[in-house]
Amino acid sequence: MQQLLHDTYGAFFEEALLNEIQEVGHLKEVPANGKLMDIGSYIKGMPLLLTGAIKVLREDEEGNELLLYYLEQGETCSMTLTCCMGHTKSEIRAIAETDTQLVMVPVQKMDEWTAKYTSWRNFVFNSYQNRFNELLATLDGIAFHRLDMRLVNYLKEKARITENQRINNTHQEIAYELHSSRVVISRLLKKLEQMGKISLHRNYIELHTL
Repeated sequence: MQQLLHDTYGAFFEEALLNEIQEVGHLKEVPANGKLMDIGSYIKGMPLLLTGAIKVLREDEEGNELLLYYLEQGETCSMTLTCCMGHTKSEIRAIAETDTQLVMVPVQKMDEWTAKYTSWRNFVFNSYQNRFNELLATLDGIAFHRLDMRLVNYLKEKARITENQRINNTHQEIAYELHSSRVVISRLLKKLEQMGKISLHRNYIELHTL
């Protein structure tokens, strides 16, 4: 874990902080589609991503999900930090998009490191800013962009995150994450296929010229 931690976060943190993370953090491995945290659960540690990607989702009162953003290597979740600091229940669901490795840092260290290390404080503030910008982009997409544009952006982002032009999601799963219906998503995907931008297969979607 030590070398991977230094390779991933060495550009952000000084050596003393990296050594503390090494001492108190514990390595956690989550397979693709594995659940890292769920809505309503208490969070006892802050994740620092070493490899892989995690998707963060919000759920409405009827159980429908909306994809908020992705977390990638070298990032953390500011919503998780807020829950840790406030000792409140999680309002998000985090699921591994790919096989993921992360370091879980005890919540007790949050205040200490914020006061002790400028690099940690800057990292946390930048994380808040990045997640806020991504939430605004999600809100703008829902409010101002047509669903077909949101679907194209979703497919492109999914391919970028997984580094694979083959999207292994069902139409229903895509509909959940875009807060739409399977019928509408299937119709839009068929339209994209007719335009030559994708190919639809039984168990996957292959991207071409999005």
